[in-house]
This record gives sequence, structure tokens and C-alpha cells, in this order.
Amino acid sequence: MTKKAVVMKGDGIGPEVVDSMLKVLKECNLQSELIHCEVGSEQWERNGFKEKSYIPDKTMEALDDADACFKGPTTTIPKPDAPKSVAVTLRQKFELYSNIRPIKTFKRLTPNRNLDFVCFREATEGLYSGIEVQISDDAAIAIRQITRKNCRRFILSGFQWAKKYNLKKMTGITKRNILKKTDGIFWEELENCQKEFPNMELEEIYIDNMSQQLVINPEQFNNSVLLSTNLFMDIISELASGIVGSIGLIYSANMGDSFAMFEAAHGSAPSIAGQNKANPTATILAGAWMAEYLGESDIKNAIFSATEQVINENKATTSDIGGSAGTTQMTDAIVVYAKQKLRR
Repeated sequence: MTKKAVVMKGDGIGPEVVDSMLKVLKECNLQSELIHCEVGSEQWERNGFKEKSYIPDKTMEALDDADACFKGPTTTIPKPDAPKSVAVTLRQKFELYSNIRPIKTFKRLTPNRNLDFVCFREATEGLYSGIEVQISDDAAIAIRQITRKNCRRFILSGFQWAKKYNLKKMTGITKRNILKKTDGIFWEELENCQKEFPNMELEEIYIDNMSQQLVINPEQFNNSVLLSTNLFMDIISELASGIVGSIGLIYSANMGDSFAMFEAAHGSAPSIAGQNKANPTATILAGAWMAEYLGESDIKNAIFSATEQVINENKATTSDIGGSAGTTQMTDAIVVYAKQKLRR
């Protein structure tokens, strides 16, 4: 039975980089069915602010009938009466509790640094629960919701990833000396889950120290899984992206028990939209990961290998990683190598 995935191009540079991803998948002969739908603040504005969500009802219906989806970068308007972000909405609706961002260096970009670890971010609660209360004209409260059930399912997925890829170390990032109740539950569940994986090493690092350690000695985290609550890991994974060369390289997946959403880790970058400047790497790699999720792992392997070759050769790369090529030129170079690798 053919698998189905909804593709949403999003805002800003979204249409450009998603078109790049679609071209690569098409040239690699993806067999899964792709269904194109609208999403994001730009279409919300074009349609007269009629929907309560950045996700139109027709798009949501298509998502309900799909096996996975791809979300291009979207813009979330920072106003109290604007809708909740697309990513948060879909993570909560489909219970996509694990946001996974692999961090790996490319030889040319960081010749003196060799990093390879993965960031696991709980994606359904924490400060992203969206529970805020205005208690007066001059004060508001945000609630950091942490539940044992959601911690456990998320943490277990991190341990299972480590087992699958033969990793031996788990690093839990907290601020448990201050957030004693919420991070207390999170750490307790880390310890409880470790009992089911007795060969796995577990360490705890406070978020402020973690930020320093990533800068001065990130190699210590190689071959490990970093796990944290929603906001902490959002920040840490962004910091890690800077260490490897560009946020434009970081791809991600949002995994639940029966659905997955794939996306680049970066935003919509409206200042360069339509200029053929955006780095398509993160979007292309996220699309390749989606192909694997849909059962076409050969395509993923070919695209990952081709992208690494293009970046390390530096003949057709975008300006954020030291090249002078445009989005389309870099995409075409990846297509050439990916097709060669699939023919072998």
C-alpha cells in the first residue's frame, strides 16, 4: 500500500526550499504519494484572517488521512491574538512528543572539529504548552507544565534511539537546583528509564553549564543523546547548529507513536525570501528522512551522501556556508550526485 505524506510549503523562504526538496525526491523516484496543502501566516493573511488557526480545515483533513507530513518554515506572528504556531499545533494534535535534531559536522566547514550527537527535545508541553495568564495590566504568568507520563514516553524514545544506533551515553539537561518540582519529575523519569537500559550511562548537566560546555568542549557529547524539556533543548540545539556551521544545515523530525512531521530547524527568513539565497540543505535532508520513514530508505542514504559530497566539494554551495551558489544551483548539484548513487 502506497504511503501518503502532506507537504506544506509555509512562509518566507519555505516555498523555495521545499521546492528544492521536492525536486530532489522526484529525481530520486520517490514512490510515496505527496499531497500539497496550504499552511502558515501568509495564507492566513491572504484569506482574510478567517481561520482561528494557521492551518486551514482542508489541510487538517488531509493530515488526518496521511502517514506523515513535511512542514516548510512558517512565520508565527508575535501578537497575543494571533494563532498558535503551526509546529506547536501539529505536535500537540498528533502527540509528536520527540523533536529530534541530529548534529553532525561537515569536514570542510569545521576541519578542526568532529561532532556527531543528537538532540532530543520534548515537544508537547513545558513552556510551549501555551498556558499564560494575565494577572494585571503589568504582570503575566506562563505555566511550565511537566507531566510524568509525557516525560516517560519522550525519554524512552531517546533511549530506544541510543540502543538502535549503538550509543552508550544519555545526557539530561535540567535546572533542577532551581526548578525542583518540574525538572525533578523529568530527572526522576530519566533515572527510571535507565533501569530498563542498564548498559546506558546517564549524566545530568544544568542548562547554564551545558551552554558553556557546548562552546568549550562539544566533542565530549559525541556518540550520545542529549535530552531536555521543550524550551531548554530548543535553545541548546540552536547553539549546536552554530557550532557545526549554519542553522541551514540542521534537519529535524517530530515523532509520535503513529505519525511524524519533518522540517528544517530554521525559520522562514523573510528578509531573503524570493532571492534564491536560502540554503536548502536542512529541508532536503529532512525530506530524505521522511522518505526513509515512508519506507524508501535507499533514497535517504543517497541524498545524505550526495549532500555531504556537495558541501565538502564547495563548488555549488550557498553563501552561509562559504559558497556563491544559489538555492537552485545547490539543489541541482545534490540531484546529480544522488541519482548517481542510486544507480550504483
